[in-house]
Amino acid sequence: MSDQEEPVSEEELHAYVDGQLPPDDVARVERWLEQHPESAAKVLEWQRQNSELQGIFAPYRRALPGDAALVKSQPALQRSPARAKTGLVAAGICLFAAGAATGHFVPATRAPIVQEASLHDEASSAFLIYANEVRHPVEVRANEKDHLVNWLGKRLEHKFVAPDLTGFGFNLVGGRLVPVNGKAGALLMYEEASGKRLTVLVGQSMDEAVTSFRFAAKGPVETFYWIDDTLSYAVTGEIPRDTLRRIADICYQQFDV
Repeated sequence: MSDQEEPVSEEELHAYVDGQLPPDDVARVERWLEQHPESAAKVLEWQRQNSELQGIFAPYRRALPGDAALVKSQPALQRSPARAKTGLVAAGICLFAAGAATGHFVPATRAPIVQEASLHDEASSAFLIYANEVRHPVEVRANEKDHLVNWLGKRLEHKFVAPDLTGFGFNLVGGRLVPVNGKAGALLMYEEASGKRLTVLVGQSMDEAVTSFRFAAKGPVETFYWIDDTLSYAVTGEIPRDTLRRIADICYQQFDV
């Protein structure tokens, strides 16, 4: 392969791992990987992570009528300068085809790319702003949990719960109303005995959509996020990725009521 050929973007590498590239682009990416061992090692690591997550979420696997048609409706990745500028590449999204958010294994479908990139950006920003706040990290404290849940649920126009994360050593601090995608959203904050915090962000989606669990990181701040029907969810913290993933799984189960 000549170095004069068009480089392969990180977005295309993620799409390659997730089986989202057309055959011609698959061949081009594989030629690129043969000449770029560092990228090849990255791809192998992503494939390993996908395999592990599929095993973890295997208990949720089930087939639904219309799955095949849903997958076929997913448009192929288009390479263009405009797409390369999206937050998807900048944030280094790693798409996990674990399908836990829908209960069955399919690639992300009907999910606006811009919305998802915005979701984890907003989750990271909210965490950085409020998790470091000492005196006023939340608007409503955990001792008013019933009021908190009812208030946020009313603003979201959806039944709302505050997940119980005490099994991971995190207790509810409280929550606040925050903007997500320009609409009313909810931010819950949790804290463990050492003072380490994590946040759970819930917002209204731009459109009805279903995605698998996805992961994004900004420095030490890591986020697992997904979209389920008309709501978007993101769990963010500076804790080990595997622990954060398990917390996201518990949140998904408790929100699915």
